[in-house]
Amino acid sequence: MKKINETLKAKNIATGYLYFYIHLITEIVCFYFLTTIANNSRFVWLIPFIYDGMAFVPQAIIGYISDKFPKIKFSIIGMFMMFVSYVMFFGMNVNVYIALIILCLGNACVHINGAEVTLKTSNGKLSHSAIFVAGGSFGVILGKVLASTIIPFLGILILIITTIPFIMLAETYQNKNDNCENFKYANKKISPKIIIFLAVLVVMIRGYIGYGLPTSWNKTIIQTVILYFTMGLGKALGGILSDAFGIRKIAVLSTLAAIPFLYFGENIMIISLIGVMFFSMTMSITLAILVSVLKKAPGLAFGLTTIGLFLGTVPIFFVKITNPIFNFGLISVMSLVCTIILLFILDKKDERKNGIDV
Repeated sequence: MKKINETLKAKNIATGYLYFYIHLITEIVCFYFLTTIANNSRFVWLIPFIYDGMAFVPQAIIGYISDKFPKIKFSIIGMFMMFVSYVMFFGMNVNVYIALIILCLGNACVHINGAEVTLKTSNGKLSHSAIFVAGGSFGVILGKVLASTIIPFLGILILIITTIPFIMLAETYQNKNDNCENFKYANKKISPKIIIFLAVLVVMIRGYIGYGLPTSWNKTIIQTVILYFTMGLGKALGGILSDAFGIRKIAVLSTLAAIPFLYFGENIMIISLIGVMFFSMTMSITLAILVSVLKKAPGLAFGLTTIGLFLGTVPIFFVKITNPIFNFGLISVMSLVCTIILLFILDKKDERKNGIDV
């Protein structure tokens, strides 16, 4: 029995690493495309707005469908859609917005499948889905960098095709009995509807703050690469450390500890990066809270977080805060609000240490 349990544990964490890679490739594909068209478009501001809306918002609908029909291979569908979008735009010169929408929907399909697989195989732990989510930050910056090189779009098509076997391998690690019943992080004394609203509100606030993080030191490509790598590391650590030390401790630590490092590190890279890492750690925590009240609908739960991210970023496209003092004050107040909300909706008794599989 012990040997069987160890084998299952190894397979479960393997899904996190597999979907880390699948997510990495997905974002490389998307941001190679986005960077390429943004460099040649008259509507630079419109491209990221459409991308955020069409890649984030539909994930709740796709997640709901996936929850109802788990046999649908959404990752395979997503990769196919991204492949088609590349062929249409780069190979057939189809209208950029049509190709972009297909790309976005493909991205959404892969995200939902990755979230569901890593959540269901995690046995209630945060680290699996946190590792999966972290892959996105690494993929974003790699996609941007590759778009500025001589690598042709055919190279990206090869990346898409060669990712299919990894998706199929992850399928073999799943068990029909996998579920999210061991996610028990939400405060049982509070209405699930209130918890869902407040958790999404936290995601919205964090999404808005993410675009206002003070990083005036970020002036070179290398510094940008380091910044995104730090974001990815923070997302993964949020889940890993929550499993090791308790979700409430990490929720409070990551939210409040980020504030002084972001303030004093605005012009000092190493200090700022510590703040960025702390800031990124709450991603898996809000997801775990939502799954705790939507155990039978992890796809929908993940989709709600992406809707929250989109709603949080919408104001950025229309209003930009230029006063650094006001910006930091706003970040501080919002971070305190997030901390209070998280302490309110998290189960006070849930300080269990789930152990680390990584």
